[in-house]
Amino acid sequence: MTIGEPKHAFPAWITDIIVENAEGFGKYPPNEGAPELRAAISQWITRRYGVTTDPETQVLALNGTREGLFNAALALCPEQVRGQKPVILTPNPFYQVYAVAALAVAAEPVYVPAGAENGFLPDFGAVGVDVLNRTAIVYVCSPSNPQGAVATRDYWETLIGLAEKHDFRIFADECYSEIYRDAAPVGALQVAQEMGADPERVLIFHSLSKRSNLPGLRSGFVAGGPQCIARLKQLRAYAGAPLPLPLQRVAEKVWADEAHVVENRALYREKFAIADKVFDGLQSYRPPEAGFFLWLPVDDGEKAALKLWRETGVRVLPGAYLARAVDGHNPGKEFIRAAMVAPKAEMQRGLIQLRDCLYR
Repeated sequence: MTIGEPKHAFPAWITDIIVENAEGFGKYPPNEGAPELRAAISQWITRRYGVTTDPETQVLALNGTREGLFNAALALCPEQVRGQKPVILTPNPFYQVYAVAALAVAAEPVYVPAGAENGFLPDFGAVGVDVLNRTAIVYVCSPSNPQGAVATRDYWETLIGLAEKHDFRIFADECYSEIYRDAAPVGALQVAQEMGADPERVLIFHSLSKRSNLPGLRSGFVAGGPQCIARLKQLRAYAGAPLPLPLQRVAEKVWADEAHVVENRALYREKFAIADKVFDGLQSYRPPEAGFFLWLPVDDGEKAALKLWRETGVRVLPGAYLARAVDGHNPGKEFIRAAMVAPKAEMQRGLIQLRDCLYR
């Protein structure tokens, strides 16, 4: 339960598409993604969020979103902001690529706590004005990894308003957007368009890894303003790793199909229900809103993970490994993260062992 690698079956017809387009392995793939793939992505954005994007100028296919989340900082972070060293704000806990990207562009990473007091989402409005005025980029993950919290429309409106006021960009990591319990999470680009914000203000990052159980396909996309996408394309032309053409054909078909996504979401809802039942009566348990992680409170995450491994063989990730200590406090220290990716029966056994080992 340490790694968030989806284990549900991907659509069976994918293999046929690869075989049918195998000759494409003999060609250099289009750097920005084949026109058909970008069109399929643009159409999906419209169906999902009601947002119109130009596939030619506002969409870039990615070799997995981790590549995009990193390279977007390389392409778009200025060397200075108002004559000073730029700041990149990141949630704390966080997906490690956010911090690595900040360090790679010689920006100052500022870790904003995302604890229970803030609904497990960072309160960027609490950051000092002097820092906000140096901010170039804000990374946000919704639904969040590891906590499974979902940014509301009001949350996005507040953050986008801050971005407009202080002139920074928002990199919205929405990779878990299609795994949810009830209502589909609102999207950052959707809210930005409704607000009439600067089209260059928000970039969204999506992936087929979680949505379609295809982590090995390494296929995702970034969408945003034409100027931002043009700069990302320019970087890709010199230093990118585009997806092989047969795999782009797969991605094209997968973005166009929702039936398998509905089935996948139903399986995760069953897992949510299993977790709720296993931890029923445990006051400290907080059911996640979305994603496929449990963010479970303990006295010490590292000690709890070690105890669990030694006594049961169940492996989870100490929460401190996903966060950074600020002012002597690591907001992940008193948590463990358990990934609900194993088959249901196996996952249930693991959660029961976890509960009995750590909470009884």
